[in-house]
Amino acid sequence: MTVNKDTNYNMMSNSRGNETNPSTIMNTKEKEKYIEEFDFPFCDEATKYEKVAKIGQGTFGEVFKARDKKTNKKFVAMKKVLMDNEKEGFPITALREIRILQLLKHENVVNLIEICRTKATQYNRYRSTFYLVFDFCEHDLAGLLSNVNVKFSLGEIKKVMQQLLNGLYYIHSNKILHRDMKAANVLITKNGILKLADFGLARAFSANKNGQVNRYSMYTNRVVTLWYRPPELLLGDRNYGPPVDLWGAGCIMAEMWTRSPIMQGNTEQQQLTFISQLCGSVTPEVWPGVESLELYNKMELPRGQKRKVKERLKPYVKDPFACDLLDKLLVLDPSKRYDSDSALNHDFFWTDPMPCDLSKMLAQHTQSMFEYLAPPRRPGHLRPHHHHQGGAGAAGAAAKPSSSMDSGYQDRVF
Repeated sequence: MTVNKDTNYNMMSNSRGNETNPSTIMNTKEKEKYIEEFDFPFCDEATKYEKVAKIGQGTFGEVFKARDKKTNKKFVAMKKVLMDNEKEGFPITALREIRILQLLKHENVVNLIEICRTKATQYNRYRSTFYLVFDFCEHDLAGLLSNVNVKFSLGEIKKVMQQLLNGLYYIHSNKILHRDMKAANVLITKNGILKLADFGLARAFSANKNGQVNRYSMYTNRVVTLWYRPPELLLGDRNYGPPVDLWGAGCIMAEMWTRSPIMQGNTEQQQLTFISQLCGSVTPEVWPGVESLELYNKMELPRGQKRKVKERLKPYVKDPFACDLLDKLLVLDPSKRYDSDSALNHDFFWTDPMPCDLSKMLAQHTQSMFEYLAPPRRPGHLRPHHHHQGGAGAAGAAAKPSSSMDSGYQDRVF
């Protein structure tokens, strides 16, 4: 998409020759007529698409499946840009998301087609609504995992994780952090192509010569949905980097077998407790330097907990290579956590069964599956006493993050 850097008023005055800025010379009626008739040369009208169904809802706004009226067969996803809190201008978070999506072009990253808008009229108080328009993907991973009839073979799980890690390798190579890894933000097309989605919390990072994240970069730690949030963020780290996304990848990988988010804390304190119970106590012995993190002495950190990642996941995850990779992704110390390159080279992806195409399995399911459209699932934590019964629903059904966590999404505010 072409980005026009001029402001609207620059465009307005240019389009009228060398006249004075219209806001100073027009009365209200003239201004309204001017806005209504103004042509945005780089931003098509949203009426070129016909909304078919709502497929997502969150603090980021609404997402719709829509049909391109020209071809009638091409479908897109339209993500509404929330403008409620904007006094004037365009939300900086949306601009950041657009800029990042324009930079990233990869098979395993969602593709931004264009930005479009509604016409400003008296019926919307002369305020346009803007939409980000994406290639349509039929499913998200949370929706697929919530359906007990969708069964992934080991080769298919490998294909999902291989594509997810390929997407992360690409964005991290381009110095972008996703910062909101979760099953609902992993889209899958009917042809079995995985796309990382929702870059609303993403941002660029800078690394110094040793590959360490630049210590002068101070990022907010109020990101990543609680159940997928890594221990360094829960302890107040503001100098984090790509390992935050790899922790989320580990949580998603475990979910491929448990069918339910593996650590479902209601508070940051409870989430840290669950992490300690699974990954062992957070101490300077296993994680040198952790004591310098802002919240290390302010949180209650369970003592004497042994690391039990493999032991607790074995009932679900029969494959020893899968257990080993999970153990290397769910590492407390971010500097020792596997990066996407190491993960992609792990034996898990290079032993039989090899990663295999997903399209055959997905062809059996003609209905789109999204977390938003799935029935509410009852809470289910990773418990040591469950025993894995075949493919689906091993941990009982999964739950969505509690409304107290999602309301206003205090975790996601910049």
